[in-house]
Amino acid sequence: MGTLLRRFTSLDALRGCTVAAMLLVNDPGDWSHVYAPLDHSVWNGCTATDLVFPFFLFVVGVSVALAILPRLEQGVAPAALMRAAGWRALRILALGVAINVLAWLLMPGVHLRFPGVLQRIGVCFAGVALFAIYTKPRTQWAVIALLLLGYWGLLELGGSLDPWSNLVSRLDSAVFGRFVYLIDSATGRGHDPEGLLSTLPSLVTTLLGLRAGSWLRQEKRKTLLLAGVASLLLGALWSLWFPLNKNLWTSSFVLWCAGWAMLALLTFHYLIDRCDWPALGRRFGVNAIAAYAGSELMQILLPALGWQEPLYRHLFANWMTPLLGPYIPSVTFAVVFVAVWWLIVFAMDRRRWYLKL
Repeated sequence: MGTLLRRFTSLDALRGCTVAAMLLVNDPGDWSHVYAPLDHSVWNGCTATDLVFPFFLFVVGVSVALAILPRLEQGVAPAALMRAAGWRALRILALGVAINVLAWLLMPGVHLRFPGVLQRIGVCFAGVALFAIYTKPRTQWAVIALLLLGYWGLLELGGSLDPWSNLVSRLDSAVFGRFVYLIDSATGRGHDPEGLLSTLPSLVTTLLGLRAGSWLRQEKRKTLLLAGVASLLLGALWSLWFPLNKNLWTSSFVLWCAGWAMLALLTFHYLIDRCDWPALGRRFGVNAIAAYAGSELMQILLPALGWQEPLYRHLFANWMTPLLGPYIPSVTFAVVFVAVWWLIVFAMDRRRWYLKL
């Protein structure tokens, strides 16, 4: 029974590195000058930045495997576990909506948006907890296959996969109206990368994390390696017919990202848990929600107070741009932003302050 409660420091480190990457790509000094790997694909394709959010959802699934499954094995009532998970999911979702409302109230030109990153995390966390508590692995694999194939068929039957006209965007427009991330000024159609229909394949990303976390608990490292490679190959092959696309969270994108996430999990586990390498990123990982939500609030308050532009101009752009061009100050601002938040989570960890929603 002792191994049931084993904590994998590598998971905290992987979660933390993912959060640090989120902050890095979300907070450049100048959105007009972002290096291609630090920006999302315009539509089809997959950059390093496109991997970040799928990695976080994958880690959510791994965390459920390491936190909830041991409690089930110890005899904790399933209903109690699900109730706790459900309330936590609601708190995460509510925090996401609150941040969106605050941005709408304080930032000029920002329209109100209902979906979002935290909202999707909350929904996927609740979904994967439900499957972990009440279903067996065979059922989970059947649901994974059904959702991946069904989503492919649904989007193909829905017509074009082009921006604005695809089924995902049309449904988001019908459900949320103008309360989405992007609105096409020419047609009035909306699109949200964290919208309603694309949450289904996002749940698959989290379920694959659940399965990977189960293999990690059982020390099935070879299975994790082979599954990671197979997922990458299947995703690449499937992309020939169903392109990699983060905005639509296509089935090929799910497998491609999950493959990289499995290999990253295995690498972190081997280096940190087995070879005793330093757990870089751990402090971000143990305060992931605090770092992400806090950084989002900072990126609302700085422009709202009129501080963002002068800070960037005086501390970075004015002297760096003539010497190094416009891209270096932009990415330097992002690196400094991450460093500031590392100092914050470092101080929180030293004082054992952990935000647990």
